[in-house]
Amino acid sequence: MKRSLPYLFLVALATLIFFVFPDQLPLAARIATMAIFVMSLDLVVGYGGLATLGHSALFGVGAYAAGLLAMHLTGNPLIGLLAGALAGALLAGLSGLFLLRYEGLTFLMLTVAVGQIAQNGASKLRDWTGGEDGLTGFEVQKLFGIWSFDLYGKVAFVYCFVVMLCCLWAMRRLMGSPFGLSVVGIHQNRQRTAAIGGSVRGQLLKLYTLAGAFAGIGGALNAQVNQIVGLDTLGFELSAEALVMLVLGGAGNLFGAIGGTAAFMLIHHTASAINPYHWLFIIGGLLVFVVLVPRARLFEALRQRVSRVLPAAREVA
Repeated sequence: MKRSLPYLFLVALATLIFFVFPDQLPLAARIATMAIFVMSLDLVVGYGGLATLGHSALFGVGAYAAGLLAMHLTGNPLIGLLAGALAGALLAGLSGLFLLRYEGLTFLMLTVAVGQIAQNGASKLRDWTGGEDGLTGFEVQKLFGIWSFDLYGKVAFVYCFVVMLCCLWAMRRLMGSPFGLSVVGIHQNRQRTAAIGGSVRGQLLKLYTLAGAFAGIGGALNAQVNQIVGLDTLGFELSAEALVMLVLGGAGNLFGAIGGTAAFMLIHHTASAINPYHWLFIIGGLLVFVVLVPRARLFEALRQRVSRVLPAAREVA
């Protein structure tokens, strides 16, 4: 029962958003889409201990795969998700064979290079990707042949949220399995894992490939909802923003990835509407606060505050 409580909370929150904030459903759908991407990054960074700034390449490849599939073969959204997952996993697997030979700063810089190569390649293949103008003109079919994507974003929100919930469940099961525990062991001590006969590079390659599949699903979902794929889906900025979202929510905690994504995008949406030139100042201040104030200390302070307020409220009553 305890394990299902977080899922029930997310469902209750989604229901509240759907009925109370109908004007914000497109934003909520975007948050759900990005949450999948940030959770996939959490697999690599939080659980695997692999610092990367090129994760957007996996997201963008999934987006282009879904867009091209809808344009040339079929606009079935579920098949598009599968195509995005396969594209992301393929790029992650192929690049991981080379990247995982290195560690630390070298690995980090090489992931940036992979992202830049993917973005430049998409820019050059204008006949396929649309280049700087982006990939447009594809149409996504009705979901299960029944629900079409409306202008108000109702179907898109429910679709994105359900896919996000499924990905969350799958990732939690994955990281709770013996494979996931072995990856955490590698993160904590590579040398000891290798000494007891564990395949460090093999396990990390599996993790990186699976993370690529989930990132590709996020990219495919983004393409289907927006019906446009731009070069920014492969850009360095998206990778950096995803890392900021992960830090805000806490690495190594998939629910934290969802919370960090929601916090970042809500602050972005609100602050940029107030002042489009200085909203990053708020994000920067929040990041400094998160880094300097440990979460355990913050939660303990909140708990003590609540425990003081409740008895006082009972006495007044």
